Amino acid sequence: MLLVSMIFASRHCEARSNLRTRGLDGYRTKIASCLAMTTTTVYPTTETRTRTSFNKDWKFFLGDEPGAKSPAFIDTKWRKLTLPHDWSIEGKLDEKNPAKPEGGGLPTGIGWYRKEFTAPANFASRLITIEFDGVYKNSEVWVNGKYLGKRPYGYASFSYEISKFLKAGKNIIAVKVDNSAQPDSRWYSGSGIYRNVWLTSTAKVAVAKWGTFVTADQSGRVEFQAQIQNKTLKMQTVVITNSVFTASGKLIANAIQQNVKIDTSGLEIDRVFDIKDPVLWSVENPYQYTLVTKIVQDGKILDSYETKFGIRSFNFDVKKGFSLNGKPMKLLGVCLHHDLGALGAAVNVRAMERQLQIMKEMGVNAIRTAHNPPAPEFLDLCDKMGLLVMDEAFDMWAKKKTKNDYHLNYPEWHKRDLEDMILRDRNHPSIILWSIGNEIREQFDSTGIAITKELVGIVKNLDKSRPVISALTETDSTKNFIYQAKALDIYGLNYNHKKYADFPKNYPGVKFLATETTSALETRGFYDTADTIRRWPRDGKTKFTEGNKEWSASSYDNVSAYWGSTHEETWKEAKKYDHVSGLFVWTGFDYLGEPLPYPWPARSSYFGIVDLAGFPKDSYYMYQSEWTSKPVLHILPHWNWETGKSVEVWAYYNNADEVELYLNGKSLGKKSKQNDDLHVLWNVNFEPGTLKAVSRKNGKDVLVREVRTAGAPAKIELIADRKNIKSDGKDLSFITVRILDEAGNVVPNADNLVDFKIEGNGFIAGVDNGFQASLEPFKANYRKAFHGLCLAILQSTEKAGSIKLTANAKGLASSSITITTK
Repeated sequence: MLLVSMIFASRHCEARSNLRTRGLDGYRTKIASCLAMTTTTVYPTTETRTRTSFNKDWKFFLGDEPGAKSPAFIDTKWRKLTLPHDWSIEGKLDEKNPAKPEGGGLPTGIGWYRKEFTAPANFASRLITIEFDGVYKNSEVWVNGKYLGKRPYGYASFSYEISKFLKAGKNIIAVKVDNSAQPDSRWYSGSGIYRNVWLTSTAKVAVAKWGTFVTADQSGRVEFQAQIQNKTLKMQTVVITNSVFTASGKLIANAIQQNVKIDTSGLEIDRVFDIKDPVLWSVENPYQYTLVTKIVQDGKILDSYETKFGIRSFNFDVKKGFSLNGKPMKLLGVCLHHDLGALGAAVNVRAMERQLQIMKEMGVNAIRTAHNPPAPEFLDLCDKMGLLVMDEAFDMWAKKKTKNDYHLNYPEWHKRDLEDMILRDRNHPSIILWSIGNEIREQFDSTGIAITKELVGIVKNLDKSRPVISALTETDSTKNFIYQAKALDIYGLNYNHKKYADFPKNYPGVKFLATETTSALETRGFYDTADTIRRWPRDGKTKFTEGNKEWSASSYDNVSAYWGSTHEETWKEAKKYDHVSGLFVWTGFDYLGEPLPYPWPARSSYFGIVDLAGFPKDSYYMYQSEWTSKPVLHILPHWNWETGKSVEVWAYYNNADEVELYLNGKSLGKKSKQNDDLHVLWNVNFEPGTLKAVSRKNGKDVLVREVRTAGAPAKIELIADRKNIKSDGKDLSFITVRILDEAGNVVPNADNLVDFKIEGNGFIAGVDNGFQASLEPFKANYRKAFHGLCLAILQSTEKAGSIKLTANAKGLASSSITITTK
């Protein structure tokens, strides 16, 4: 292994260094930006830090088995599985499940996990740590019968040092997960070890977990801190190097400290690097550097710790809103819950990536992690894809929203949970905001003042580089005690879009962000009266009776919850005012649970711009026409109606002056958006055939879109989002299933039952169709189409080859598709 040390010397720039050691108070070395020559030092290869997946070869039992903590317990009849795992998504949808429809109508309960493993050969001389990225919830962990601890919060990442409990040969870890006390959430939480688990081995002198912190600004000034731990029994003398590498692996800055003494209380080090002509992290070019910290003793590397970071600056301005790297821009954001539709809460990087790709294609540049810390891999994806993040800690503090929610754990755990979120996440360049809470009940009483100050203080103690916000609903400042704490950096307002205009007058000198907006209600492919805006339900007290037998909400943008507004109503206000730094629409995707306004059998939300299966609703194209510069033309609805029926036809478009609509070749007139219009429309008497829209700019055609009257269902079409995937046991291919007529048109009301057969090196990980009131299981080899579409999710095994999926439906020509796994 190579360590490269830089000698800084130049006739044009003075090399600067000022070095001192001061225990936990640290030391700081300033490095000049001019690099003149390099020398190379070669150290012998030795075992350094290892971090390996601990996901395989677990056994699971659904139910309570108190004896399972004992190493002698016999678990031969338990189910074998690979983590991450969510047992709730595997269950039967039932209104009587304790989580209720608000929790997705899926089962919860108690589950046990056990794993037999062999300890590393040198475990006695090293620190062995078991790391859990997230367990929902109330996890308790034992190793070889020794109790390690409990972690109540289902969204917290945590770890236990287990070296002293290990023995040569076979070891047993047991995890109890208790999600039985219900209801405990306002949405679907999932149950189990639903995020990744890792086994980390380090020397006893090493960088502490989450022990580094990098801040960097547009000028290229990089400030770095690291916590070094010493778990030996005496003072240790080491060499510490910190090296900065470009994305391509080129070394551009290096600092070496010789003869560093670290006592058993540990050491904090500080560095400042000035990077010349830095490549800035941005939404267009999410460039990242890597800082490698090495600890060397007696010529051998004890530890090597990588910290990825981005160089960027951002600002929230009272009058001008948000800017990134000095460039004004609105935060065009969505809120996302953590579930992955048919996959439940079980983390899968490809499934998260697909969601973010769909959002980015719509024009989204920011994500709010509603209302909890996300999986670490989600933030890695945002870093790589150029998506800004509001990282949120809590949905409640000491006052409850549901009977068994986090308020029960808040007094004992909030400080630890918040600190761990900040420490885990603070190096991500994508994160620009820390949110300490969503619609917190303490905003309505004086306890909110002290709690807000405490929570902001916890954040600022660990990171002063980002503003702190809370998503508020009370707009009267005299009644909002979280605001009255005067501790927040930015006022975050949920809904109340009519308040945007007068915000500067009502809150002079206060920065503003619309932290949650809209709550529009839509079902993909369903259309009814479009000429009136409806609030479903009317208020929080009146029983909802305005629904329909289809358990649907119109995909015309004309229905919202009573506290919200339609997509167009909201965006028209947000786009007008520079002082509105941006908005986060509720929500990017439908999510499991909270099926307002409908009762059972509705079991998932209607709020998404995209449905649960990942199929865009029509409003997706409104945002795409407003939030992107790519040419857009989208017409709705479908063209299968009763002859003579008056149908309102909408067109979303951009990059054009007008749209002309044709029915069976006859022009129905040209329309242009007027004033603040976001779409154009025609009232058309239906006749079968072809509806065609043409957008034009300066008299030249920009785009053409056609919708044809479909005939009877005749065949199945399978479309893969990717036909080549990794044979790693985790990668996915999302297969869109379309029901077509003989001419190849999607049949808009087709609901055929599709059976799936799979062959080769893969399996069906989930099925869905996006309908919020479907009670079909998510783990199955069949699914009914909904408005002509359904979805099958294929997952690879660890064997290379191929996966063949065949889809059959009674009376239809079948279809097959082959996915290659490498």
